[in-house]
Amino acid sequence: MEYMKKKTVFLDRDGTINIEKNYLYKPEEFEFIKNAPEAIKLLKDHGYQVIVVTNQAGVARGYYTEEDVKHLHTYINEQLRKWNTSIDAFYYCPHHPIAGIGKYRVECNCRKPKTGMFEQACKDFEIDKEHSWMIGDNKGDIEAGKNFELKTILVRTGYGEKVEKEWKLFDKVEKDLYEAVRIDVLKMGGEE
Repeated sequence: MEYMKKKTVFLDRDGTINIEKNYLYKPEEFEFIKNAPEAIKLLKDHGYQVIVVTNQAGVARGYYTEEDVKHLHTYINEQLRKWNTSIDAFYYCPHHPIAGIGKYRVECNCRKPKTGMFEQACKDFEIDKEHSWMIGDNKGDIEAGKNFELKTILVRTGYGEKVEKEWKLFDKVEKDLYEAVRIDVLKMGGEE
């Protein structure tokens, strides 16, 4: 039986889905960016897989644990149930090549802008790269998307406004995740 590859939107987490807070890991400090849950629901309702790819250097630095990251990701999906939606999978990089301590101080293939998290997602899910996107607020997000040959959208939330002024290699730029989904992903996919 041949599997149908699915169009997918890869999302950065901090500054894209939720308000940027340095080294966020506590559920009680998590806040969605306005309309981010609605954006995720729109994607899911239009047949997209939604996969988060996030660098979590706080683990490498010893600020919190991998279990804390997993707990927060479970919490995010619990909150998204209020909008009758969810994220299909969360991938995170716990490493840092310079600031990491112990086993986390490594030059890995998963830390964006490298593509290890995307490659793992392709092993775990049937992904139609030609019709897939990377959306994020940081240079590393966009570079990772480009390195994995995805269309890219920079959002102006989080670090996005600053990045937009300094760097122009993204395919599109939008105010936030909701606008990126509504204006670019769905229209370019012929969805609206």
